[in-house]
Amino acid sequence: MQATTESPGLGAAAPRPAAPKTRVPGLGALGPRLEAFVIPLLALVVSFVLFGAFVALAGHPPLAVFYEMYRGAFGTWFSFQNTLQRASPLLLTALCTALPARAGLVVIGGEGAFVLGGLAAGAAGVGLAGSPPTTVVAGMFSAGALAGALWIGAAGLLRAKRGVNETISSLLLSYIGIALLNHCVEGPLRDPESLNKPSTRHIGEANLIGAMPGLDVHWGLVVGIVACLAAYVLTERTVFGFSAALVGGNARAARLSGVKVSQVLIIMCALGGAAAGTAGAFEVAAVHGRANASLVAGYGYAGILVSFLARHHGLAIIPVSLFLGGIAASGGLLQRVFGLPDATVNVLQGILFVVLIASDTLYGRVRYRAPAEAS
Repeated sequence: MQATTESPGLGAAAPRPAAPKTRVPGLGALGPRLEAFVIPLLALVVSFVLFGAFVALAGHPPLAVFYEMYRGAFGTWFSFQNTLQRASPLLLTALCTALPARAGLVVIGGEGAFVLGGLAAGAAGVGLAGSPPTTVVAGMFSAGALAGALWIGAAGLLRAKRGVNETISSLLLSYIGIALLNHCVEGPLRDPESLNKPSTRHIGEANLIGAMPGLDVHWGLVVGIVACLAAYVLTERTVFGFSAALVGGNARAARLSGVKVSQVLIIMCALGGAAAGTAGAFEVAAVHGRANASLVAGYGYAGILVSFLARHHGLAIIPVSLFLGGIAASGGLLQRVFGLPDATVNVLQGILFVVLIASDTLYGRVRYRAPAEAS
């Protein structure tokens, strides 16, 4: 995680420290592209070793646990579809962190945008009851994306105009968003018939998003993949993406170059929030059919890990989401086979995040033994 060091309001992260300039005979620094692959891979290996030690202390053979995790994630067609289903929201919530990171911001408020996107979609679905299904669906997703964009965009606005740290503000906004969800489903938007679990009214069977043909996975998977591809094009192949990278590298230089820094920060935050809000809308329109406390499932927080593990790269988010979706899907099998709590996989996710953040210090410092130069 990069520390922000510029004056308030600039919203950019300081560049990574350069590799030591002292030349060691026979040694060379890894290139940036190789580092981006080797260091996260090393973090994965270390994390699994630590998790293996954790389950060994709990009295279970680590290799057997890893095998059951693989079987629960990819071993059967049913488990693979479960993995795809769990990966779908991660594709979108990861963009809530990845897109602002392009501009040097560390946004960790995807959970708030996710739940509010679901709440807005549920309210829109109920409010548009009686309209044609296409109108209802369009209204739900528009409301979900808008709610997420406004929520994370507010964190970007506070950073750009008042110098408020976006990491803290986006995290606190998540708690406020969850509180708003609980207030609405238990109060003004509550369905009187939802006695055991307070919820909004059902959006109607005709307005539900069905599964893709031949799969037990909703269309959020396709939308998430398309969104990741679009994010890659935006950040890597457009002038706006170059401007965002310039802001993330040096906000002062960007401003001197004519880039509207505040505008870039707010737009990137809003786009990330819209992605997370869309993920919440899919949870309502394709999974639950209504908004309730089930929306607070940790997808927004898991998206942070996906983004950091993918180095905030749009294309890399796709396989990483599949990987972490598989880890989450294997929790139930670990519970049945070994009697471990279903939340055991959350321990692995926590270890992954800590090790990954710690591995950030290796960038620019890893050296390898180069081939001897010809005399």
